[in-house]
Amino acid sequence: MIAKKMVAYVEGSSVTRAMFEEGKKLAAEYGALNVYDFSLGNPSTPPPACVKEAFKDIIENTSPNKLHGYMSNSGHEEVREAIACSINKKFKTSLSQKNIVMTVGAAGGLNVMLKVLLDPCDEVILFAPYFGEYNNYVANFDGKVVVIPPAIPSFLPDFKTFEEKITSRTKAVVINTPNNPTGVIYTEDTIKELAKILESKQKEYGTQIYIISDEPYRELVYDDIEVPYVTNYYKNTVVCYSYSKSLSLPGERIGYLVIPDEVDDFENVVSAANVANRILGFVNAPSIMQLAVARCLDATSDISVYDTNRKLLYDKLTSLGFECVKPQGAFYLWVKTPTEDDLKFVDKAKEFNILLVPGSSFMCKGYVRIAYCVDTDMIKRSFAAFEKLAASYNLKEAEK
Repeated sequence: MIAKKMVAYVEGSSVTRAMFEEGKKLAAEYGALNVYDFSLGNPSTPPPACVKEAFKDIIENTSPNKLHGYMSNSGHEEVREAIACSINKKFKTSLSQKNIVMTVGAAGGLNVMLKVLLDPCDEVILFAPYFGEYNNYVANFDGKVVVIPPAIPSFLPDFKTFEEKITSRTKAVVINTPNNPTGVIYTEDTIKELAKILESKQKEYGTQIYIISDEPYRELVYDDIEVPYVTNYYKNTVVCYSYSKSLSLPGERIGYLVIPDEVDDFENVVSAANVANRILGFVNAPSIMQLAVARCLDATSDISVYDTNRKLLYDKLTSLGFECVKPQGAFYLWVKTPTEDDLKFVDKAKEFNILLVPGSSFMCKGYVRIAYCVDTDMIKRSFAAFEKLAASYNLKEAEK
């Protein structure tokens, strides 16, 4: 008999993953070219050439012990120093290798930090819509999720509700910008207001409240919009970064934590992060991947492909009468459903072999997420199916 907690996890298993599996079944039945799977945020562009070159050189010219052996739980010192220097150059920070902990992706980093910070019943504030696995990550450590609804149509935080929901048990606030699923980027003013409220609440309660900034999409930005680096605005900030999207390496599970010197109780937080890496079974991030990404710190995959897809889908769906949030970053389109029941809309889309993820999975009903990290040709082929879907809701008639 599995643990009671796991029963709940299994029952609430990822809708996104389930849709991905369903997509494979539909492709087998109707042919891959006739199924339009927008469910999974799996990068469609290959890693930059430097990644392959790094792999080859590292494997051929690195000692086996260095290549495959254990190292500090924080990771290879020279890798962490290179990452710190890269961040300093980009964001005018003052980091060194002691501020970097290499992790098994951003998800591993998030779990490490929640393990570090949470006692049972401590509260973690999340801004809807958000990546649904956050709920499970918080539950892993017996924390309590506090959900803040978005300000619509901007999908920026509702600061009035946010301020009201902070209590003496609030331990962390997770932000994700550029955002999955909306593609919205928090402006500098948004970050400043967030920091102002948290500074005030820390003084009111005599506690520390940490921002955990989840940043796997930092480089996926359009129209020259800048993404503020949150440690420059609020001292109790920890950054969780992943190379899954920027270098198209989601299956390699490599990322890092940034824990600045200014963080309250810095020495203990860093020490606890290293211990949490061991306790959670990670021990250390994959050695070869650490060495490889250190050689590609200024590289990204071809982001222009996502921009092309973004414009194609946004322009087509809005022309059909769908209401969409125009993405500023990431590779998702957030679409309001013509019916309040987003689950029914997802089922309706399946009738036309379109696979979407319901907004309910992101704690925001009445919307769906479209992952446009797919082949551009598939997007073009899907237009006829989207036209039929729009017609089934009389959207063209409503537009007239």
